[in-house]
Amino acid sequence: MRLSLRFVLPLLLVLAAIGYSVAPLIDRLTLSWFVRDLDSRSSLIASTFQEPLQEQLAAGKKAKITDFFNRITQDERIFAVGYCATPTAQVLASRSLPAEIRCDDLERWVGPAEHLLPSAQGPLHVAVKPMASEAVPTGQLVVVHDMSFVTRRSEETKRYLFYVFMALAGVVSLVTVIVAQLSWRGWMAGVRALLRGEGLLRQPEVNTPPSLPGFNPIARDLQRLISELESESRARDESQLTWKAETLRTILHSELRGEDVIVVSNREPYIHQRRGERIEVQRPASGLVTALEPIMRACSGTWIAHGSGSADREVVDKDDRVAVPPDKPAYHIRRVWLSTDEETGYYYGFSNEGLWPLCHIAHVRPIFRSSDWMKYVAVNRKFAKAVVSEAKTKNPIVLVQDYHFALLPKMIRDELPDATIISFWHIPWPNPESFAICPWREEILAGMLGSSIMGFHTQSHCNNFVDTVDRFLEARVDRESFNVSFGGKLTAVRRYPISIAWPPDPDLLQKSVADCRSHIRQINDLPPEHKLGIGVDRLDYTKGILERFRAIERLLELNPNWIGRFSFVQIAAPTRSGIDEYQHHEAQVRMLATRINARFDRHGPPPILLKIEQHAPPQVYEYFRAADLCFVSSLHDGMNLVAKEFVAARDDERGVLVLSEFTGAARELPEALIVNPYDADQCAAALHLALSMPDVEQRDRMRLMRGLVAEFNVFRWAGRMLLDAATQRRRSRLTDKPDTLNS
Repeated sequence: MRLSLRFVLPLLLVLAAIGYSVAPLIDRLTLSWFVRDLDSRSSLIASTFQEPLQEQLAAGKKAKITDFFNRITQDERIFAVGYCATPTAQVLASRSLPAEIRCDDLERWVGPAEHLLPSAQGPLHVAVKPMASEAVPTGQLVVVHDMSFVTRRSEETKRYLFYVFMALAGVVSLVTVIVAQLSWRGWMAGVRALLRGEGLLRQPEVNTPPSLPGFNPIARDLQRLISELESESRARDESQLTWKAETLRTILHSELRGEDVIVVSNREPYIHQRRGERIEVQRPASGLVTALEPIMRACSGTWIAHGSGSADREVVDKDDRVAVPPDKPAYHIRRVWLSTDEETGYYYGFSNEGLWPLCHIAHVRPIFRSSDWMKYVAVNRKFAKAVVSEAKTKNPIVLVQDYHFALLPKMIRDELPDATIISFWHIPWPNPESFAICPWREEILAGMLGSSIMGFHTQSHCNNFVDTVDRFLEARVDRESFNVSFGGKLTAVRRYPISIAWPPDPDLLQKSVADCRSHIRQINDLPPEHKLGIGVDRLDYTKGILERFRAIERLLELNPNWIGRFSFVQIAAPTRSGIDEYQHHEAQVRMLATRINARFDRHGPPPILLKIEQHAPPQVYEYFRAADLCFVSSLHDGMNLVAKEFVAARDDERGVLVLSEFTGAARELPEALIVNPYDADQCAAALHLALSMPDVEQRDRMRLMRGLVAEFNVFRWAGRMLLDAATQRRRSRLTDKPDTLNS
């Protein structure tokens, strides 16, 4: 014991000295990291500010530019911002810009060196980024970051290192003492056995792996490092100034080295239809298309989808590809052709008579046929071949969309093992008891777990999926990190609430709200001051259209003063008309609307205006801007983007959103009037409250909802998935290296 202590005490001193000697090196390394990160952040800021700044410069509004810069410096790390049009010009800057920074002396801050400027509150990082335009080719933006946080973190790092090395010294010392004691006892026992003549002929046991308990801390440290990498990406996600198309491009180039993105979905974003001698281009009414189309415009790449238009084959090239959008091509559609039998079995059969009602739990019995399942497998395999043929590298980024392709991730993984596959399930995921109905539940779960990342709208859907995997597969489920290990591969299960593009397309908002109100009432033969509600859905039984009409009927029963003063326009896009359940649902919707209109026919406008037809986005937005309320009564919905589109359309900050509690959007938009669509009385009360709500309260509610939709827009939804994909790739480079310990 005394010998052990003689060794331990010097060891403690040596490790403590090493800790203090390493601290300055860590300081320099940390400083270089922060400087590099601040340079990247400055570039992103310059890219973000360029367009609005040039607009203000063109308008000659220098005072607004100064106010703009002052608002920006409210960020705790941005110390000052300035702009120099020419070397001889007067700098346009926030109040806090240091006097040492002048337009005629910007050369000293340009170059690869670390440009640090001392100040009273600590060092400042100065970055000069070119901001040239046709009008001002020599313009430059100066971004000054406050680096006092580096000093604070450096002190924290030193303390952390000291404690770490002291703890390490204690652990090593303890292990040394134990090993010394065990070795001494083992050596003495061996000598005694040798003296007794034992052990000379004993052979060591074969195939007994060595026990390496000392490597457990290393494994824990590696897991901690991976968690820190993920936290770093999440923090970078939250710190972005503005999520828009340029932000996505920056992520692709900085985090993913500009790799192309492949999107796979059943529905295509543009459909070519023949109308006599000409070909028309249509955009389908789909939340999925609404969400993904702006992303593909931003990122470029290839969108693989089923070619369903009557003129789709006429416009593609020899590789079945066509550039879109037609007026300004930004990406390609690769069309996959399906036979009538394939479409019937895979789409109408297994997907929409089986998985759709199974996942939505909307009181429609799912139907599963083995023939439909065979077509579903075959079509998924056909799409997998298309992905492989479109992949330009061995590790593409593939975004697989929705329940039509549950088997596709594993099929792609088998052909492209290094691909980063992000699957997103746009509809709800049921609990394990409900999913147990599916005869091929294990195959579907195994196919989905071929994904690198499996995304859902809400955390409850993530919980249900993990519970289902745990119930039916021999997989290792980590409920703390929400990772699933299956077949030697790791799948991260994550929540990604989908949204819409922000700001909305200016073409959708070019007509004023007053003009929209006047025009919509005129074309529907309604008085100028007539109250108007709007509902926009596919004609699907999960959307609660029947429940919506019953709520309107109940409103008129309880509040007869609204008869002849309020009408509800229901835009219902036809869908899946080849399925009996949808034909029956359409007939029910028509009959109920007719009955309610007949009941309240008092020589005035009808209570319900039913429009079962396709409407283009400009028409839909005109109705949104003209309406006094929007009623979303889905019985079970993954997210529901109609609610967010209505909010985006109301730049006048008026209008009321009545929203079903069974939509994912209800968790993000609590300022809406949240209702249970099965409770007609509650819905009627909400409609009456919406029609009577003062303008001030409407504005307060709408401002909060618009702020959330603006901040958590579709580019942020996609960006979070891409950032997580980048983290997955960095982690795979760490964990997939050969095991040098056992080599």
